[in-house]
Amino acid sequence: MSIELSLRGLRAGYGAVEVLHGVDLDVPAGALTALLGPNGAGKTTLLSVVAGLLPARAGQVVWAGRDITRVPPDGRARAGLALVPERRGIFTALSVRENLEIFAGHGAPPDAALAAFPVLAERLGQRAGSLSGGEQQMLAMSRVMLRDPRLMLLDEISLGLAPRVTRRLFDVVGELARGGTTVLLVDQYLSDALRLADVVYVLARGEVVFAGEPGELAGRALPGYVTSVLG
Repeated sequence: MSIELSLRGLRAGYGAVEVLHGVDLDVPAGALTALLGPNGAGKTTLLSVVAGLLPARAGQVVWAGRDITRVPPDGRARAGLALVPERRGIFTALSVRENLEIFAGHGAPPDAALAAFPVLAERLGQRAGSLSGGEQQMLAMSRVMLRDPRLMLLDEISLGLAPRVTRRLFDVVGELARGGTTVLLVDQYLSDALRLADVVYVLARGEVVFAGEPGELAGRALPGYVTSVLG
């Protein structure tokens, strides 16, 4: 598989604290790569650097053969990079319909999102902030779907949601990956993440401690504070 996104020697952090310590990571094109690890490992920090929301202190972010390390977030978004953050990123004061219209842009119909998440069709006039947590996450995922991104970054999309809702979200993510969208997924719901992933990275204390296929992770000797989380 060709490589869509490549990180080399990536260092980043907040203030005096360095969180990522020279991370190397390759995300294959048109595949789903899962990034796993305990809380505080640096997973969200890594996504923030890739999305351009946090500057890299050292190293390179190369996307589709282009060094984007210093490209601002809006430039990355225009080129087809989409991030669904842990806090969902929807317009809570607007209706579901208004959110979908903004996400689609240029008068494009929201058919793909409503087909993937039929419950949203029943909530079009409802204020987005009054939706359940699962419905809000479906709306956030709709933003990505309607932009037809080349590279999709997903941060803990299952956090706090019922298993039934989580399965639907992951099924949609899997469909997008099979359709050719490159996906980098951070999540705590390991069974679904490993079921869908083509490649798995495990991050611990800001360093990669495993890289390979999902089947290789079982029985692999990893630090105790990692295996206690990964089970």
